[in-house]
Amino acid sequence: MRVKICGITNLNDALDAINAGADALGFVFYPKSPRYIDPLKAKQIIKQLPPFVQSVGLFVNEPAAKIDFICKMANIDLAQIHFEADEQFFKSLTTKHLKVVRAKHKEDLDLYNDEYRIVDAFVESYGGEGKRLNIDWFKGIDCSRIIIAGGLTAQNVQELKGFNFYSLDVSSGVEESLGKKSKEKINDFIRSANELYK
Repeated sequence: MRVKICGITNLNDALDAINAGADALGFVFYPKSPRYIDPLKAKQIIKQLPPFVQSVGLFVNEPAAKIDFICKMANIDLAQIHFEADEQFFKSLTTKHLKVVRAKHKEDLDLYNDEYRIVDAFVESYGGEGKRLNIDWFKGIDCSRIIIAGGLTAQNVQELKGFNFYSLDVSSGVEESLGKKSKEKINDFIRSANELYK
């Protein structure tokens, strides 16, 4: 199972995540988040990462030109668009990107259903609060292009068995405090995620 560890703020956490088997690391460029990281600091971390690990930049309410600039400057592979934007915005964005569905209702899962997308629980603060989605919403739908986020932990990952999600995205569920990851929780989470294949 592919796993993205989001909210990376320091090199040690990044390396712990990679050593545990994470496929992608998320860097939050939303200044109001307790997991915010300055793009220059993110660049310094990314420079020290081994190959084949994807770097993802999370953005909230930023213009496309600024997102493109930060991603290029910090060597971000993929922009995570964690806000509602119109089609013109996405047309003008040159960085490869992932749209985020901030789901309030089951019907929201129909958004962007022809694309790979992140589905997260709606919270006013744009995520990171550990709020869980109703897993029953996903019954009977194609989850193969969905990266599921929102309140995941090593203890509840097994509830996702059989849904065939493309990937899991976790932040608060592997933290020991806001913005600081727990090596033990990361290892436990990825071990539990890999159990989904068995």
